[in-house]
Amino acid sequence: MQIVDLSVPIGEDTLSPPSVNLQLQLTSYHRGPGFWQASKIEMLLHTGSHVDFSKHVQEDGETAVDVALDRVSGEALVVDLSFAGPNHEITVADLEAHAPPIQKGDIVLVRTDWTEKHWGNFPTYYMESPYCSAEAAQWLVDRGAKAIGFDCFSEYCARLPDFTSEDFIIHKVILENGAILMQQMTNLSRLPTDRRFQFFAPFIRIRGAEGSPARFFALLDQ
Repeated sequence: MQIVDLSVPIGEDTLSPPSVNLQLQLTSYHRGPGFWQASKIEMLLHTGSHVDFSKHVQEDGETAVDVALDRVSGEALVVDLSFAGPNHEITVADLEAHAPPIQKGDIVLVRTDWTEKHWGNFPTYYMESPYCSAEAAQWLVDRGAKAIGFDCFSEYCARLPDFTSEDFIIHKVILENGAILMQQMTNLSRLPTDRRFQFFAPFIRIRGAEGSPARFFALLDQ
């Protein structure tokens, strides 16, 4: 069995998405004698690899303590859109041409390889990323995907100068329809495109949290 890590590294050079544009801060404290370290981290919950819950877009939505792990674990498949370049809009036509059959309860990972190429290159990572159309997001939800992950920044609106919460249409389509959104994935190029595999997205159970950092990984039979 092979474990494939699908999470990005984060550190003090990491920026959150443009909706808040917050830089991660790590402060370490030490006590002697000898070496002992305890650190405090300040970051947006949506920095780096993370999962989003419906509280992100709905006042009465689910938070991290409301979502069972089976909602982000199970059989997954890859939609290979690795041909997508900068600013490519992911359309229904793209999915119809490249998505394997999706069954109700599948986890769908949308591969563009953008994160592998540009993670850490801010703000380019967010501002020139391939993005998803609302119709394509709805297409995935309609086919029963319980969780949808992207290795690109799925929202076009973030590159606009005066976007509002209502412009975050991909979040709204996915989260308001009961699915989970997973973002800032990487290494999807290391996953098979001809079969399903086991996928896991453990996250931190934070009361009241609309999202959570996650450690995405897949298990592949060798």
